[in-house]
Amino acid sequence: MDKEFLGLTAIITGAGSGIGLEVAKGLKERGATVFGFDINQGDMAAYATFIKCDIGDAASVENAFAEFKKSSKTLDVLINNAGIGSLTTVEHETDEIWHKVLNINVVGTARVSKHAIPLLRASKSAAIVNTASIAAIDGIPNRAAYSASKGAVMTLTLAMATDHLADGIRVNAVNPATTDTPWVKKLLDQSADSKAARTALEARQPMGRLVAPAEIANAIIFLASPLQSSVTGTAINIDGGMHSLRIPKK
Repeated sequence: MDKEFLGLTAIITGAGSGIGLEVAKGLKERGATVFGFDINQGDMAAYATFIKCDIGDAASVENAFAEFKKSSKTLDVLINNAGIGSLTTVEHETDEIWHKVLNINVVGTARVSKHAIPLLRASKSAAIVNTASIAAIDGIPNRAAYSASKGAVMTLTLAMATDHLADGIRVNAVNPATTDTPWVKKLLDQSADSKAARTALEARQPMGRLVAPAEIANAIIFLASPLQSSVTGTAINIDGGMHSLRIPKK
């Protein structure tokens, strides 16, 4: 495997499981020194140095970066992956849900980036990749707050890419469709018929299956790679054709 990240240092939020864990594996395999910011260590121990961080809390983020600086004086890659979901419509969303989802998914991404950018400016391979969602660009039922938050992450990505172009910091995003993560499994387990719910999710994506976390991770790693030094202000859809394809029913 190529070692294009050899000598580079990366921070991944939400690195304990799912997509973030797969990114940690991939970056480590490619030579990076990886730090995982998460509420719990999860399964990252073999791939990343765990630093406890709740991106929804400003003091927690500040403390996490202070801890990070004890181990590393440099930062080259930031993966803003941590986030939460919600499953309701505007009619049924509460103010509490709105504030929680937007605080973590949008403001949390900005909080972490705020502390990372001064470090990234010193890197010749500086890159930020934000995990948005196909819900940012497609109307998906019962995802009002989540969709709004991920739409904000998409436009935040463009704003950051513009603001920090002169700093040599590339900023891109990925738009996953429904991915086979522990969070999705938890949602399915809460449904009356988890098997039927999973079948419905799979049928919604033209390829007829959920996206694998490793497939999202590979796209994130591609965008973060110093080999892609001209790629900024863009997003890759990893969605099994959900956004662009229209498959007629048989």
